[in-house]
Amino acid sequence: MDEVVKIINDIKAGNIKPIYFLMGDEPYYIDKLTEYIEQNVLQEHERDFNQTILYGRDVTIEDVVGNAKRFPMMADRQVVVVREAQELSRTIDKIESYVENPQPTTVLVFAYKYKTLDKRKKVTKLLDKHGVVFESKKMYDNQVGTWISRVLQGKGYTIEPKANAMLVEFLGNDLSRISNELNKLQIILPKGHTINPKDIEENIGFSKDFNVFELQNALGSRNQLKAYQIAQYFADNPKDNPMVVTTSLVFSFFIKLLKYHGLKDKNPKNVAAVLGVSPYFLKDYDVALKNYPMKKVSSIVATLRDIDVKSKGVGANSLPNHDLLKEMLVKIFN
Repeated sequence: MDEVVKIINDIKAGNIKPIYFLMGDEPYYIDKLTEYIEQNVLQEHERDFNQTILYGRDVTIEDVVGNAKRFPMMADRQVVVVREAQELSRTIDKIESYVENPQPTTVLVFAYKYKTLDKRKKVTKLLDKHGVVFESKKMYDNQVGTWISRVLQGKGYTIEPKANAMLVEFLGNDLSRISNELNKLQIILPKGHTINPKDIEENIGFSKDFNVFELQNALGSRNQLKAYQIAQYFADNPKDNPMVVTTSLVFSFFIKLLKYHGLKDKNPKNVAAVLGVSPYFLKDYDVALKNYPMKKVSSIVATLRDIDVKSKGVGANSLPNHDLLKEMLVKIFN
């Protein structure tokens, strides 16, 4: 995030590079930087003639270079953006000659998603020398909560720890999806508001009492009545609670519990970092650790693998979700 801020601040200060090669597994920052360049390098009246959007699947490197070598019309520079540039990965080396001598009045942007260039290759070194090479890496789950707080703080909001942890638990590290949900909240809630679990429940669609987070709590604390109530709710609302997603998240919970059992250093800070969970949820894992010995957790993990296969229709095409959920809970609790 700091590197993104630096790139944006450099552009604001007029330190604009002729090439921006934005690559990596996390599309969120690639999209944000591309969008910022599109909206801020040229003035609005200059864009019609001087901003070109290309798509990697529709063009060749020669097409990209041809567009980049054009001169701007009635403006100091032009912007050429290559979206889905990863489609050009097989021929990307052909850009070398242009990169060695880029058109000074062109800002060429590559949005190269889900892939990275080999840093040892000549083309990467040239791009780094004459332009900006930015790698957008996937964020670890245990970093997402801090990211959410920083994003909200920058927009005049704060968030309660439980609400923050709920977002991470349900949305994982998909920054684009999290950002979309935060944008919804900012439309509805006034600036200065502290976002709480009720806000998330009412505006993002998570049921406070019937969600996978509460199911994990019920399983961890061996609250069978609550677990079966949630399972019934899931069975009655399959579109909002797909069996495949439920199985996956419960499986993740017990895999983390298995890791917890195997840790020698059970210091809370270390446990949260290794498991990739918010410290706020650590107490739930502490409870589960006491309720499920390591051998039992291993057995549950094997059971969940079997349930997952069945939920995808392998060898159990006729079993409805309700029966699969019931089977899962029976085997976990027994």
